[in-house]
Amino acid sequence: MSGFAPFEIIPGDPHPALVILADHAMNRLPPEYGDLGLPAEAFSRHIAYDIGVEAVTRGLCARLGVPGVLGCFSRLLIDPNRGEDDPTLIMKLSDGMVIPANHPLAPEERERRLDGFHRPYHDAVATVIAETQRKSGKAPLVISVHSFTHAWKGVPRPWHAGVLWDTDPRAAQTLIERLRADPALIVGDNEPYDGALRGDTMHRHCSTTGLAHGLLEIRQDLISHPAGIDSWIDRLTPILSEMTALPQMHEIELHGSRVI
Repeated sequence: MSGFAPFEIIPGDPHPALVILADHAMNRLPPEYGDLGLPAEAFSRHIAYDIGVEAVTRGLCARLGVPGVLGCFSRLLIDPNRGEDDPTLIMKLSDGMVIPANHPLAPEERERRLDGFHRPYHDAVATVIAETQRKSGKAPLVISVHSFTHAWKGVPRPWHAGVLWDTDPRAAQTLIERLRADPALIVGDNEPYDGALRGDTMHRHCSTTGLAHGLLEIRQDLISHPAGIDSWIDRLTPILSEMTALPQMHEIELHGSRVI
């Protein structure tokens, strides 16, 4: 694992109190893992990473001048958006494709991947959130950017984007409302996935700590090319800028109680 960085921190101004995350930004593997026994085309698919998300996240951080954290390893190695006890943490089979290097998997190798990739990524996320809060004097709003396939098992997905959330609606519902103000967009509320996933990145760093947050899913065909990426950066920049100005986005809320 020498020389392979499991995360990248995008520096930014902490004072807007906004942190942007991209768990599945890249499809990279450390050299010692080769290709996990997979054909090269597997790493151009959604099973390996979230297409378009790295560029969207970098663009948003640049436009807004805020910090971000990118996951720099493929989810085929280990999924940073899963808890350590989640059975899908290291996938043996993904969208019909067997991952030979993941099955069988010795307990020592599982721990090696946790120590080398998963835990350092989450340590970086925790550090950036804590530093943003300390320097801004406000609880930061956290937005996680993902992408999803245009169809699942042959069934088209109608949504252009979806916002996932669990128990805290502050950021998610505001983001949904702002996106739905565009009549050209179909925006899912907890679609195409359910946001209640115990141990995932939002649960670990936000739900359990009371930070306002939302997970944004953009359909990957819309951000698989430069024009689409620029369009979504243009669309999201004013929305996120507006959200950071709302006081409720910078309160800590746990079990219905708020602390500014």
